[in-house]
Amino acid sequence: MVLRREPTARQMRLAVELRRLRDAAGLSTRDAAALLGVSSAQISQIETGLTGVSEKRLRHLAANYACADGELIDALVDMAKDRTRGWWEERRGQLPTPFLELAELEHHARFRRDVEFLHVPGLLQTEDYAQALFSYVNPEFPASEVARWVEHRMKRKVIFERPDPVPYETVIHEAALRIRVGGRATTGAQLTRVLELSEADHITVRVIPFDLDDFGGAGSTMVYAGGAIPKLDTVVRDGPNGPVFLDAEAQLIRYQALFRRVEAVSLEPERARDFIHRLAKEL
Repeated sequence: MVLRREPTARQMRLAVELRRLRDAAGLSTRDAAALLGVSSAQISQIETGLTGVSEKRLRHLAANYACADGELIDALVDMAKDRTRGWWEERRGQLPTPFLELAELEHHARFRRDVEFLHVPGLLQTEDYAQALFSYVNPEFPASEVARWVEHRMKRKVIFERPDPVPYETVIHEAALRIRVGGRATTGAQLTRVLELSEADHITVRVIPFDLDDFGGAGSTMVYAGGAIPKLDTVVRDGPNGPVFLDAEAQLIRYQALFRRVEAVSLEPERARDFIHRLAKEL
């Protein structure tokens, strides 16, 4: 069997979940291999995403792991059978791997929730705003490289434009709306774009104003993407070397609670639109 050179984020998540099921059953890779009549190396390859697993083999493993969560097993089977080759795969080798993983995550998400403090969320950015942002953050990058990053960010908006758009909620701090990325004109056009998008039924925008009392923030930018079932949700946080993907149950619970807390103190959508409109007029 040919091994994958670079498993996708979705393939890796399937591998992680199978390893978690085995660990919960208290079995070693050798024990699991004996159940399937394969080598320990093959189990290791499955659990590192280097090779796939058939539905029959997956269900056999789950049964021997005494996993009674039928909803989870069915969701994992769907992941194992998925052969989607999304538009982002065309950029493999041209863009950082986390960019591709984020696009893949969004494509399969049941919903998406963001919290932003410094910049307008990527999915709401105009091309000029993204261009100015990437050019500033990566001043040594050639124009062609920046253009690829911008093109990828604009393409990700396809999740809003398809027949079944991904429901999207975001909480944006006033600081992110006031920072003049690209200058006054670019920022003004960006605020107008946020207002336009916020009118869509599947897009909800809330705002945290500066004058909110007793607000401690959320640490940094946060993305919460809903999986096929809650156990397969994913959190994305900023790390020193790029996005960090988190999916442990305790982490999911923590960030669910954190998003609800931030959301609860933010301006409701109508008030948020009025707030953004006033900021745009001040430019």
